[in-house]
Amino acid sequence: MNYEAKIPIKLWAEDDRPREKLILKGKQALSDAELLAILIGSGTRTKSAVDIARELLDSCKQDISALARLSVKELCKVPGIGPARAVNIVAGLELAARKKRSEAEPEKIAGSQDVFQLMESKLSDISHEEFWVLYLNRANKVIEEKQISSGGISGTVADPRIILRYGLELKASSLILCHNHPSGNLKASEADLRLTRKIKEGALLMDMQVLDHLILVADSYLSFADEGIL
Repeated sequence: MNYEAKIPIKLWAEDDRPREKLILKGKQALSDAELLAILIGSGTRTKSAVDIARELLDSCKQDISALARLSVKELCKVPGIGPARAVNIVAGLELAARKKRSEAEPEKIAGSQDVFQLMESKLSDISHEEFWVLYLNRANKVIEEKQISSGGISGTVADPRIILRYGLELKASSLILCHNHPSGNLKASEADLRLTRKIKEGALLMDMQVLDHLILVADSYLSFADEGIL
């Protein structure tokens, strides 16, 4: 039996009532810990939901982006967080990330900053490497964002033939390559440079242009075009 569910909300400790506070004062009145406590749902016999939320934030040094990178398995290592609560947290943070992506999406890609704003929430908060391509029309508007591959911490394989095939299917005029470095290293590797050249050469044969290749890390990026290494 869930004894906590039997206790009326008015009898909960102050720290266990973030839901009531949200209803009465609005979402802006809640701290990060209180918002997270709502996703957690309830406390334990010795800790309130807010206590658990504070400990979870402390473990991530109060960095919401770092929290968003944690998997369900990693969240379950925190005392008081079980699979159901971990799933709620992951789902809530993913909704926030999707909202951010929808707000950041530009009508037209004018430069590397536009690409970064579009792809940051997809690539900056994950612990493995992924390779994406933006396919653009002649007006530099995004036709489609396509994930090409997903790998491990140190690398992922991107097949130029698959990238160019999608470009032909979408009738794209240009491409922008994007991948992340979970290590935080913003330096382009020799493999990154070779792959970029190979895709660029193949795209030209198909009347498509590679406009840029971005390497993303948390809160920053490297643009091959801006650096003159495209």
